[in-house]
Amino acid sequence: MEILKSFSEIVIEKPVDKIIKQIKELISSGQLKPGDKLPSERMLSEKFGIGRTHVRDAIRKLEFYGILKTLPQSGTVVAGFGITALEGLMTDVLELENDDFHSLVETRVLLETNSAYFAAQRRNNDDIISIANALSKYEEIVNKGGDTVETDLLFHLKIAEASKNSVLKSLMLIVTPDILTYFKENNVCSGNRPVSALEEHYKILEFIEKKDADAAKKAMKKHLQDILNFSINENKLINDNGVKKEMD
Repeated sequence: MEILKSFSEIVIEKPVDKIIKQIKELISSGQLKPGDKLPSERMLSEKFGIGRTHVRDAIRKLEFYGILKTLPQSGTVVAGFGITALEGLMTDVLELENDDFHSLVETRVLLETNSAYFAAQRRNNDDIISIANALSKYEEIVNKGGDTVETDLLFHLKIAEASKNSVLKSLMLIVTPDILTYFKENNVCSGNRPVSALEEHYKILEFIEKKDADAAKKAMKKHLQDILNFSINENKLINDNGVKKEMD
């Protein structure tokens, strides 16, 4: 029907988006200026009426893009850009939030395969212990039949730490929260997947411990292949539905 073209899809904003938009509005109105200090995470959490995790994710993303910065003994402050530059950066971050799931997963695969590669080359004994401890926590949740999403992330972050590349880890922290949200909302890691993933985790750890970088990279790529295939199918489904809507 022709009238359908007058309607638009309703997009439910995530808490992180809303926090970023509020900060953007405060900067645009001049209430927040370069050098101004933000309230603490606890105070912001109470004011927004949401969990501190959402506040922390928003601040972390804005810090990564240089919009906010945390100073020792001073807390989190607005970066020393001009107002116009800050507004432009904020818009870029908000647009990034709307990137499709497949792009996020594709980026994660690139980051994680290289993370495993570097970890195998650079890890020390403490790194192996940290990765193994994270894997034990993941296995414990798998055996209990619980939600493994967060313990799975911990395992992967410990590998990123072992890579000794702080930028790579920071990029993972930018990309991963949106992927985890999608996983939970769509029950992606259900069924027997956590059990098979556990075996793959042990294989990745084995190669990192042996310092076999190429094998660790291949094992990580194989581990993430199911998720990548899922995202490709989801992307195709969205595109097909979009074509169908236009035809209707």
